[in-house]
Order: sequence, then C-alpha cells, then structure tokens
Amino acid sequence: MKKLDLLLLAFIIVFGFSGHGQIEKREEIKVFFLGGQSNMDGFGYNKDLPKSLKKEFNNVWIFDGRRSNDEDGSGGIGIWEKLRPGHGTGFSSTNKENKLSERFGVELTFAKKMQEHYPNEKIAIIKYSKGGTSIHKDAADRFGSWDPTFKGSEGINQYDHFLKTLELASETIDIDNNGIPDRLVPSGILWMQGESDAHDEDIANQYYDNLKLLMTLIRGAFRKGDLPIVIGKISDSWNKESGKVWKYGEIVQAAQEKLAIEDSNVSIIRSTRYYKYSDPYHYDSNSYLDLGEKFACSLLNLINKNSTKSKCE
Repeated sequence: MKKLDLLLLAFIIVFGFSGHGQIEKREEIKVFFLGGQSNMDGFGYNKDLPKSLKKEFNNVWIFDGRRSNDEDGSGGIGIWEKLRPGHGTGFSSTNKENKLSERFGVELTFAKKMQEHYPNEKIAIIKYSKGGTSIHKDAADRFGSWDPTFKGSEGINQYDHFLKTLELASETIDIDNNGIPDRLVPSGILWMQGESDAHDEDIANQYYDNLKLLMTLIRGAFRKGDLPIVIGKISDSWNKESGKVWKYGEIVQAAQEKLAIEDSNVSIIRSTRYYKYSDPYHYDSNSYLDLGEKFACSLLNLINKNSTKSKCE
C-alpha cells in the first residue's frame, strides 16, 4: 500500500467517518504518539520500578507496533492492551499477542502523570520506535531510516512502519472492549531521537529540515497540523575513549532547539543533559522515570498554554 493511501486510510479510521460522510457518535479517548529511537524504546529495568508502577494501568491502553528493519513488511503490527511494564527494548508483538520484555520506557510515568491531570478520562498510547534509527537515509546503517522520501527496493522504512502502526491501531473500533465505539482524539506527540544523525557533520547539518518535515507529516497523519509536540533533547554520556559518543551532537541539539523556538506548539526537554547512563548510549532506570514525567508536564503545558490552569511542574 502506498504511503498516501495509508495516510488517507488512517484519516478515515481515526476520525470515525461513516460511509455516509457523517461522523458517528463515539466515546472519545485521548491518544498520544510516542516515537523515535532507542531512548524512546526504553532501557529501564522493570525490577527497578517503584511498586506504584508495577501494575496494569486502569483506563490506559497501548498499541506498540512491531519494530522492524527497513524493507520488512511486518513492521507496525500489534494489538491493543492495557498498559503495564514491559514495553521497553526487547518487546515484540504479533497481530494476536504482545510479548512483554524486562524493560520499560517513558510510557509508564507519562501515563501516570497524564492520569493525574485527566482522572476521569481514558488514555490511549500509540508507540512505534526502533533503536539506532536515523531520519537521514544515509545514517541508517542496519537500523533503519525515518526518511519519508525513502525509495528502497520495497519502498518500506521506519516512516512506513509508523503509518502501518497508526493504521492498524485505528482499525480497532472499541479498544477498551466496553461495547461502545471509540473515537481516538489526537492529543500530542513525544519524540526522542537524533543521536544516529549526529555521527556525520553533513547529515547533522540537515537534521533541522529533516526533523521539521517528519514532524509535519506525522502531524498530518493525525490530521492535526498544530498537534503539540514535545522533543527530548539528545545528550551525551561522554563514555567513550575519545570522549563524546555523538561527535556532532551539538548540531542536532541546536536543530531541536530551533524547531522549539520557531513553532509555538513544540517544546523541548532539556533535563536529559543531567541524566545518568546504564551504558554509553542509554539512560538508567531513574532517568526514564523522570523523562516520562517531564514529557507529560511539557505536553500538558502546551495543551493548556492559553488557559488559566496552573502550570505542570
């Protein structure tokens, strides 16, 4: 299926259009997209979680698309289920069952914080991320690229896997199985990525344009051009013999800051510079717990920026 066809199908399904051109009455559920590379996958250990997060969440559902390489048509498949630990690296899915891992990402504390602010509402998370992926196709290596203009032998890459994830997640009419059709209401994008575009100076210098285009298209897939976006600013562990892990990381960081400055519906998480690491590339468990809360608060502040509600801290 072509990328444009996938987008159109996603528009129709997500927004509940009937065959007669009228919008059906459905139960509204806020939906958030979580995307990027490995620090969005999540390398926190479930064993490190506080008791309050070692549970199945009530009124929070997640569709975590299968991580696949470029040119692999199986990317994005999955099923809806209630959120619980195990959606970090090592997670896998088919169209019948999810196989949870021993790791977690930002989704747990993000959901917890969002529930504090929306205590009487249901929340849905659509996640597709894959470790090592770049936006620029020339930085993809064996991990994959999010370049929406990608034309490989099969024409399939990470951007397509995102579209497939969205399409399949949207096909389920009643994600909470309560007998009432749902309407997923796009409410925000969380993006944690950029490290893989920071190895090469020329590629890093193209990151701003590549990120801006990709975010525009992801917003378009949710049919909301001003959908709030929160970007996790990449950081460096300096845990390498030569010093920095990401040689041109500052260029990517500047691009992320530029997008946040130029777009009033984009904000950036800067606390990442203080995080501890479990290896040269990935944050430790406590850092993912903090990052999820920071994502939630930053997104809530964007959503409520024109209201009188108190700022989320």
